[in-house]
Amino acid sequence: MKAFYLTDTGRVRTHNEDSVTILKNASGEYLMIVADGMGGHRKGEVASSMAITALGKRFNKISSIGSELDAVNWLTDSVNEINKNILEYASVNSDSTGMGTTLVVALLTHSYLIFGNIGDSSGFVLKNGVLRKVTKDHTLVNLLVQAGNLTEEEAKYHPKKNVLMKALGAAEKCEMDIFEVDISDIEIDGILLCSDGLTNMLTFEQIEKVLNDPELEIEEKVSKLIRKCNARGGTDNISIAYLQVSEGSKEK
Repeated sequence: MKAFYLTDTGRVRTHNEDSVTILKNASGEYLMIVADGMGGHRKGEVASSMAITALGKRFNKISSIGSELDAVNWLTDSVNEINKNILEYASVNSDSTGMGTTLVVALLTHSYLIFGNIGDSSGFVLKNGVLRKVTKDHTLVNLLVQAGNLTEEEAKYHPKKNVLMKALGAAEKCEMDIFEVDISDIEIDGILLCSDGLTNMLTFEQIEKVLNDPELEIEEKVSKLIRKCNARGGTDNISIAYLQVSEGSKEK
């Protein structure tokens, strides 16, 4: 099992508001996190850093995350604490009004895999060489798609596609969506988390092709994805966390 993460400012933004990390505890369990901050005066990077730091500290204090129910409760408690801290920070810093962050996490243990997300950063699994999105975006256009008012294709180019309906720091209460992935019958090749700086620039098929390239090491795969985003304009910060679970990925 190999892990690698990287973040890049892109070619348009003046600074990077994303934060990303991958942690492993004494029990061999992995916590992957990507947070995409928002807010003026560089406060987006403060919010995303607060989220990553708080989760990391809580994870490093325990030797094992426990059962799947324990993991869900742990994530829920962590998110509530982080949301409270971001709101408190904004309340005492006048230039931080409106600051917040998306958050997507993956927890992999020896017996289960769960994802959690708030906002529009994404979580994927690569199974048998096929990339599948697990999380669902909390965006206005996604709500319209689910309601049948927009098609998937129309949503890609909608002028309000980046309008978030949920983010840490945006409201007193912020519930994280939890997704369980069955890992009992099909071996997972990889787990990918990213900010929308990747998915707005590359299609799932383009991402999949790079991750399946047998000639590339994991560091080269992640770096190549970022280079491809920047070659297409790099309009946003780009953050990627990738855990290569199996060596069985093959180029399609």
